[in-house]
Amino acid sequence: QVQLVESGGGLVQAGGSLRLSCAASGRTFNSYAMNWFRQAPGKEREFVAQSDWRGATDYAASVKGRFTISRGNAKNTVTLQMNSLKPEDTAVYYCAASVRFATTAYGMDYWGKGTLVTVSS
Repeated sequence: QVQLVESGGGLVQAGGSLRLSCAASGRTFNSYAMNWFRQAPGKEREFVAQSDWRGATDYAASVKGRFTISRGNAKNTVTLQMNSLKPEDTAVYYCAASVRFATTAYGMDYWGKGTLVTVSS
């Protein structure tokens, strides 16, 4: 079982950077693929980035080249470095874990409660 807690959200100007962190607890943390999703008001929750159990990464086309997901297993953390932020990146960002490969919200096994990121124009 994995428990996830996000942090690092806040207000940033367009073009700026922000780093989100997800603290994970659980005996089998290294066995899970770690993911970031986001949900803007009135929109569906969407996939943002994934780091699988081997370290391979995947990104949504809208963030590729701007966002970087990384894992620090020794500290049981996963981070999302967000650069060149745009107003359309504004959303609640969620950390999620999946036992098997999945890039949809339906495929996630564990969720954090989210952290709000607001990008001003």
